[in-house]
Amino acid sequence: MDTPQTPDQYRAQRLANRDRLAAAGYAPYGHAFARTGTLRETREAFAEGREVAVAGRIQTKRRMGKLMFIHLNDGSDAFQVLLKRDALGEAAYNAAKLLDLGDIIGVRGTLFTTQAGERTVDVRAWDLLSKAVRQPPEKWHGLQDQEERYRRRYLDLMSNPESRARFDKRHKILLGIRNYLASQGFVEVETPIMQAQAGGAAAKPFVTHHNALDREMVLRIAPELYLKRLLVGGFDKIFELGKDFRNEGIDRTHNPEFTVLEVYEAYGDRTSMKRLVEGLLPYLCDTVLGTRQVPYGAEGKVLDFEPPYREVSQRALIEERMGADWFALDYAAARERAAREGLELTPEIVDHLTLSHEVYDKLIEKTLFQPTFVTRIPKQYVPLAKACPDDPALVDVFEFVVAGKELCPGYTEQNDPDAQREAFARQVEADAEPADLDFVEALEYGMPPTGGLGMGIDRLVMLLTDTEAIRDVLLFPQMKREV
Repeated sequence: MDTPQTPDQYRAQRLANRDRLAAAGYAPYGHAFARTGTLRETREAFAEGREVAVAGRIQTKRRMGKLMFIHLNDGSDAFQVLLKRDALGEAAYNAAKLLDLGDIIGVRGTLFTTQAGERTVDVRAWDLLSKAVRQPPEKWHGLQDQEERYRRRYLDLMSNPESRARFDKRHKILLGIRNYLASQGFVEVETPIMQAQAGGAAAKPFVTHHNALDREMVLRIAPELYLKRLLVGGFDKIFELGKDFRNEGIDRTHNPEFTVLEVYEAYGDRTSMKRLVEGLLPYLCDTVLGTRQVPYGAEGKVLDFEPPYREVSQRALIEERMGADWFALDYAAARERAAREGLELTPEIVDHLTLSHEVYDKLIEKTLFQPTFVTRIPKQYVPLAKACPDDPALVDVFEFVVAGKELCPGYTEQNDPDAQREAFARQVEADAEPADLDFVEALEYGMPPTGGLGMGIDRLVMLLTDTEAIRDVLLFPQMKREV
């Protein structure tokens, strides 16, 4: 039995083939190649005898005497090409013998169907476009090591069709979001990623230094406060689709760099944002997936994105889980009941308010599988929203929860500068971050009543592609340093 070659031996053999190809007149890193279409387009427009020029990476290669069958893959599809010694000539055919798996070539020829029924290019000429001097992963059976798939995404995309399909779907989701919002009259805008101070959320920022200005700057944790300045300036319906950065932990649903959609509608409120969600998600399901019934999770459950979605107050959910008398209990009795229900009583729980918040966060939210708008949240947890007209202790917001995770909050936005100043003061007292007084000043010029929402795009892609780890929907997720 032959001893398998080591990666270094494979590379040495490929380098030798590269030199021999160069000597035969095939430059190893060639020129532009004019294609008649992608391999997918070639398959879709197949016609016997049609002249084509296609290119791709060699996925398989087998010789049968004077014939050589190669499967090319350009990322859109795989397609068979046939090289014949009699058609190419001795020199070109012998040079093709030096091609290795992973090499990128271009071919010109005519389309035909083999006796086995496979659509194929009968090649008249071929060009070497890029010589691969490293062996493809596991001879195209797929890159299996999960860490390697994240660190060397190019190999993952090269060898795992399901990864390429997932990122193609992500592209279509982003395109669909922009198309839908544009159709509803929203304008896409851009706001600074590097900011003088973090704002719009409670999170630890990444800090950098601007040499020319000689001042400390941060990468934004949210674009909210700049987008609202645009509402003050007269913009009506706006959105931003871009990156936020939070210097926090990494787990199955969090990455320090992530993509967010923020939408604001002047003269709207929470209910206008609810209507937007109930329009956008069915649109994405229809245009990207072709169905509003989306499989999700190992248990074989199905998410139903047919609107309307359930709307329920946070208080009602807590009473449903903990008992109708929950909010009438004193703190000691409530703690005892929560402990019996399995809640871990951490030091952060100091009163009935924080206890109820933990009950919802740890015991209830994860049980909300179908799309649900959870409304009427205590104001202490949402400092940038308006109070409910009938209860100033609550804010007029929703948390939109799907598959046990919050996908987006939606607000009736705060436009009272005095109330905003007071909310900032409470926030500063809690986390020692400076308040954005320039934003408060902007509000004093008058911001119209506004509805707003912020949607985590990475989580949305996870939902619509039945993916459980955020790193599987990010082309280049943050990773620990290799040791």
